[in-house]
Amino acid sequence: MLKDFRAFIARGNVLDLAVGVIIGGAFATITKSLTDDIIMPIVGAIFGGFDFSSYFVKLGPVPANYTGSLTSYAQLKAAGVPLFGYGEFITVVINFIILAFIVFLLMRSVNRVIAAAEREKKEGTAEPAAEPAEVALLREIRDELRAGAGTRTPPPLV
Repeated sequence: MLKDFRAFIARGNVLDLAVGVIIGGAFATITKSLTDDIIMPIVGAIFGGFDFSSYFVKLGPVPANYTGSLTSYAQLKAAGVPLFGYGEFITVVINFIILAFIVFLLMRSVNRVIAAAEREKKEGTAEPAAEPAEVALLREIRDELRAGAGTRTPPPLV
């Protein structure tokens, strides 16, 4: 069983998938930072607040022993207050749209490169296959015989 598992892991598709997952995780971190640190502050400024995640609605009472801020989504959520956090949801949706758009641009570029390579392959003039040496030799003999037959005088009749 260990041998089969090793063969499965060593296959190219599994390794490609592993690399894709690792790069995807790193790419998701970059996209999250882009969203949280660059785009969302601009969107927040347009809509009246710098922290978009602070948009929420309390759906239940705040515990009596709660001493944190009543405007902090993270603190209220940690205290167990039921919240409708539409700001966080909007942040995640924007993050997804950005990530999907970047993947779209990457795939579009890859598809263009593949299409250009296929078009170049179709348009490329393939050199004809070299004829075998025997055929070339027979052709030379035939041509020599033809050329020599017209200039040769027939043998004398006895």
